[in-house]
Amino acid sequence: MDIVILSHLQRGPVHGYELKRNVSATTSYSLHNNTLYPALRRFEEAGAVTKTAEAQEGRPPRHVYALTDLGREMLHDLLADLPAELATDEPEFLTRLGQFEHLTPAERHGVLDARAAALRKQGAHLRALGEKTARSPRDHRWGELVVAELGERIERELAWIARLAERADEPGGPAHEQVDEQVDGP
Repeated sequence: MDIVILSHLQRGPVHGYELKRNVSATTSYSLHNNTLYPALRRFEEAGAVTKTAEAQEGRPPRHVYALTDLGREMLHDLLADLPAELATDEPEFLTRLGQFEHLTPAERHGVLDARAAALRKQGAHLRALGEKTARSPRDHRWGELVVAELGERIERELAWIARLAERADEPGGPAHEQVDEQVDGP
């Protein structure tokens, strides 16, 4: 969630309610106050975010949060690193992938490699589970279907990651290429 909060703050100063609304609109995740405000307080204490009070007529001042240079650096570092313990988490991976334009080609490859390694490990576990289930005297047809489907999903994602890795060295990434194609088209 840190990446999501910081990336929304990168777009410009915003008050807490607007930040919650923006996160919900772009991620379909409902950000709760007891998640958002402790994170903002932590970022503020680290020097990654500033908080200023904005006066409102007849109401208490509302706080506006802005990302600092240190916060931009923190966001970059979070995007560029996908630790093994998070690499199995699809939303963690997709959050980073969705912001590849902020990363160097080497950093993009690092994220893709971390996800691919995690998927290969999951695939090996599923194959071992499938073999164990196949040798079982009990009927596990439904379990076998689940294991087979999960294995196929992993293989599809590994193929997708390989295609992404081929494009990871492109400046700006695939989104810029699509815009160029539309501009340069027939």
